[in-house]
Amino acid sequence: MSIKNRYLQFFIGALLALSLGVQAAGPVIYERESKFGTVVITDEGNNLRALRFGRDGVRQSLVKIDDPEHLALAYTSVALTGLTLCAEPKRFLVVGLGGGSLPRFLRHHYPDATIDAVDINPEVAAAAITQLGFREDAAMRIHITDGRKFVENVREPYDAVFLDAYGADSVPLHLTTREFMDAVRRATRTDGVVVGNVWHNSSRPPYAAIVSTYRASFDTFYVLRVRGTGNRILLAAPHRNNVEPDALIVKGRQISAQKKFRFDLGQLFESSVMPLWSIPGGAVLTDAAVGL
Repeated sequence: MSIKNRYLQFFIGALLALSLGVQAAGPVIYERESKFGTVVITDEGNNLRALRFGRDGVRQSLVKIDDPEHLALAYTSVALTGLTLCAEPKRFLVVGLGGGSLPRFLRHHYPDATIDAVDINPEVAAAAITQLGFREDAAMRIHITDGRKFVENVREPYDAVFLDAYGADSVPLHLTTREFMDAVRRATRTDGVVVGNVWHNSSRPPYAAIVSTYRASFDTFYVLRVRGTGNRILLAAPHRNNVEPDALIVKGRQISAQKKFRFDLGQLFESSVMPLWSIPGGAVLTDAAVGL
């Protein structure tokens, strides 16, 4: 490889790192050890705080303390396009609490909904509550448990299930298999939606295999890119959606206007959805295949 090409590769890598949230962290204001890594909160200025795992870790969440409508990380607003695939939601499940920005946003715009947030790490929950402005109430609760265990024990299905426990380099294998997806399907209303936030550069398991497993498990499936990042948003539904994408765009605009979102779900869906022919295929993941 020539010196010129090496410099070009380095430059592209640096840009990619920035897009993944590896910007220089602000001062550390909170740090706690846990068996899942060190939970760190940094002050990013302008009343923004970031949740990281380790002082040099990427930003897992970026929260504006006094503004639950502020979604600083681009993937979160794209994930909300999943609302176009379900009826008016009354029950939400979020697997992977992080800094709590998604449940806070949902509570603000769906004040009467039930919202269950699940995270395996009690230190993440503690940081969200004490440092990031998360407030439980009678119908919005944090559950400290493994996401798969919680899903497998759901008795009353949800209208919208957000799976946000995958990382760029830390994918819980037991949350990727066909057996888990079957449990997610059972935990979702027939007219509901499942939204997964994954990384297209995931190698363990491969992104293509994750996509194939979602696709095999649900009747309706879309993939949305999040521009400038490594994120891909998977929208899946346990019902056959015969609605044309143009109708979903219209519905997204209607939801945004009705709920007074600061962004247009219809525009986000239109600009982000990927043609299915461009989506890679891989082997469907099973518990046995990943060694569970």
